Amino acid sequence: MMLACFDIGGSQIKAAFAGSPGEIELGGSVPTPLDDFGAFAGAIGALIGGGAHAVKGVAISTTGVIDPSSGLLTCANIPCIHGRTIAADLSQAHGFPVFIANDADCFALAEALQGAGRGHRDVFGIILGSGVGGGLVIDGRIVTGAGGYAGEWGHGMALQTRAGTPPVDVPHVSCPCGSAGCVNTVGGARGMERLFKSLTGRDVASVDIVAGWTGGDAGCGRVVDVYLDLVSTVLALALNIVGATIVPVGGGLSNSLELVGALDERVRSKMLYKSPTPLLVPAQLTVNPAFIGAALIGFQELQRG
Repeated sequence: MMLACFDIGGSQIKAAFAGSPGEIELGGSVPTPLDDFGAFAGAIGALIGGGAHAVKGVAISTTGVIDPSSGLLTCANIPCIHGRTIAADLSQAHGFPVFIANDADCFALAEALQGAGRGHRDVFGIILGSGVGGGLVIDGRIVTGAGGYAGEWGHGMALQTRAGTPPVDVPHVSCPCGSAGCVNTVGGARGMERLFKSLTGRDVASVDIVAGWTGGDAGCGRVVDVYLDLVSTVLALALNIVGATIVPVGGGLSNSLELVGALDERVRSKMLYKSPTPLLVPAQLTVNPAFIGAALIGFQELQRG
């Protein structure tokens, strides 16, 4: 049994083929058609290509959120698939069953079953990339929740307005979700840069902020202290609610083991459960977690009939 797997982002559609969740063969990639669904569906078909005779289904990891009750996709940065029942539409176009999930959910499932979360019943995977994402996996299955929003700890008016030691005022800024004061506005790489400019008046890249902090720079250290205070408070609350025993961390900021370790210490200090061992750990599947997660979902659904 072969699945065609896709990782769909705002700039590229990447393809792979899976004979099993652990057997991934990379395929091609094309720029993402943004405004023409016919071109979008055609790009999927072209990437399946000559292997269509062996493909039994299509599994997709995508940016955006899928409502599990209606199948509608909310994906503002790819207008041609926004508001569509994307799995049904692609299935009709190509004749294959199509299984689709949010990219953070695919990341969390891949880490839960084949990465850092192996052996844990309750896994909360988080992404600290350009923004903030998350996915919850319990007993080896993604928890989608109402509207598909389970695991989205990065959104909602949850940020403190004073943080750090000593405390400093932190302004709430608008988030692309339409709210303000979301962790997403400070927790990812762009958010850290925004926080740095708010506190210092200077534009500095996140990699340089983290490097300055680890190198002992006082200004970078002050900003990272505020960052850790803001992000850890909301993440600790999320973990109090979901009860995860491991939190794999992906995204660009997870490349700093020091930052992941510092965030873990802050989070554990604010939780009700005082874990004697780290909860936040770097993701293990640094290559193609989207494909692995999509394949896992596809094979799970095919096995369910």
